[in-house]
Amino acid sequence: MTQLPVVAVVGRPNVGKSTLVNRIVRRKAAVVDEQAGVTRDRREFTAEWDGREFVVVDTGGWAVEPDETFAYRIREQAEAAARSADLVVFVADATSAITEDDIGIARILQRSGAPYLLVANKVDSPAVELTLDHLWNLGLGEPIPVSAQHGRNIGEFLDRLVEALPVEGIAPRRPPVPGLARLAIIGRPNVGKSTLLNKLAGEERVIVSDVPGTTRDPIDLVVELDGEPFEVVDTAGIKRRTKIKDDVERYAVLRARDVLRDADVALLMIDGTRGATHQEQRLAEEIANAGAGLVILLNKWDEIDEEQRLHTEDSVGDRLAFVGWAPVLRISAKTGARMHRLGKAVRMVLENRRSRIPTPELNRAVRRWQEAHPPPVRKGKRPHIIYAVQADVEPPTIILFVRGGELGPDYLRFLENRLRDEYDFVGTPIRIFTRKRERGDKA
Repeated sequence: MTQLPVVAVVGRPNVGKSTLVNRIVRRKAAVVDEQAGVTRDRREFTAEWDGREFVVVDTGGWAVEPDETFAYRIREQAEAAARSADLVVFVADATSAITEDDIGIARILQRSGAPYLLVANKVDSPAVELTLDHLWNLGLGEPIPVSAQHGRNIGEFLDRLVEALPVEGIAPRRPPVPGLARLAIIGRPNVGKSTLLNKLAGEERVIVSDVPGTTRDPIDLVVELDGEPFEVVDTAGIKRRTKIKDDVERYAVLRARDVLRDADVALLMIDGTRGATHQEQRLAEEIANAGAGLVILLNKWDEIDEEQRLHTEDSVGDRLAFVGWAPVLRISAKTGARMHRLGKAVRMVLENRRSRIPTPELNRAVRRWQEAHPPPVRKGKRPHIIYAVQADVEPPTIILFVRGGELGPDYLRFLENRLRDEYDFVGTPIRIFTRKRERGDKA
């Protein structure tokens, strides 16, 4: 099968790499901010120009002497992306002098022998275009002047890019696979989400650090669980709104919630050394409201003693009782302990989300439950369920046609519990809606 060619966008921090990537893919796919170092992981997008498709990889800023805790890892990720690319786009800042970081990237490209293009970004006017002599000193040939922010000369740059692409991609890249189940790794910052994704991928694709908030963009990969492919997305740690410090974090949280809305199954990671907190309650509620399946992962299980394990389990039972239908796995993402159970749990949840109860069977069950436990009288009227139908799956969605009074939340919870008692809905939320029917209406 033909592989799409891969284009890696590299450069030192804050030269506009992510802004250029957004121009290439023609949408706001990468987080952009004036703060240096916003992009920290490799992110891959499919792009097209003049009928030619290719994969563009956005990388973190490269630095000769990184001064952040995880900046060395950012540099490693950028270099790994460049090594596996068919074409490297080196982005330099046209408005500033050459730095040691620029020279370091240029020397790596020269030694690698990889095809490359030198792009001079922030050329916002013809006057700036006349001041690019200093970039020739990098020894990479003629710089291509562009303004990623304003779109200046982007068409000419993309023409050059497409011309430099090989006929086929040489890097082992997966083509888009339709129909894959999508798993979203969700949790507070620093609970081990990126460690889990790296363990599933079998390589370090996402930066892992003790510094909370390292992941800011959703990172998606195709991984295999027991031989079956799944698309897995690592998201930014979701914080309480009062803990979000800046626009970058706020945007990252919104992107994580966008991912959740598209997820088939959410893997809610909880730090086993701390247990479930109020924030896990909020996250579990968001997952259920989004209609995604749910598997709860108690991470770092090998790092805690028996007393802490009991505390963590009690906190899950207490704070997450409303999603007691979700399977709970005790794992170590770092060592891979008990990870073999994840594939089976995910497949069970996916199967249950697609379960459908035949309408005659559902009506017999609802009639039996209603006769044994009639709905309470509300405002002087006792409601009566006259018909029930499962209208949808993923998640299972039940419509109840009701005559008389209204069914309260307590009775809907009663019906949900009866459904879970008699049918296998482990791991999936159930949505139950009511429709009012008056006498003479057809159900």
